[in-house]
Amino acid sequence: MKQYLSLIAVASVALLSACNKSDEPEVVGGPADPMAAQLANAAPVELPPSVKANKQYRCKDNSLIFVDFMSDDKTALLRTEKNGTATSLKAAEAGQPFTAEGGFEVKGSGNDVSITVPGKSAQSCHV
Repeated sequence: MKQYLSLIAVASVALLSACNKSDEPEVVGGPADPMAAQLANAAPVELPPSVKANKQYRCKDNSLIFVDFMSDDKTALLRTEKNGTATSLKAAEAGQPFTAEGGFEVKGSGNDVSITVPGKSAQSCHV
């Protein structure tokens, strides 16, 4: 029995020594990336801001306004209906009023703000 085990060990070593072992693996690839230089020199990508807070305001005229304040503190999304189309408002700098074409404006970002929408004058609104 011991003779068979030693014979099997010698045979397996002989089989493994017959394998072709090279120092460097062969890498097979496709054509070079035609946009490699453009991608290497591209400007870094900036992700859009995420929602920092979404608030529902009750205004002086008893209307509801929905505002999503973004994490960059320069962007807000305003909706006059809960599932309505959002209007993007921008501020020149953080802390400045958010405005958009057409007469939209939101002053402040806390629980008490002043909101102007087209066709209405500015009114105080609170959460």
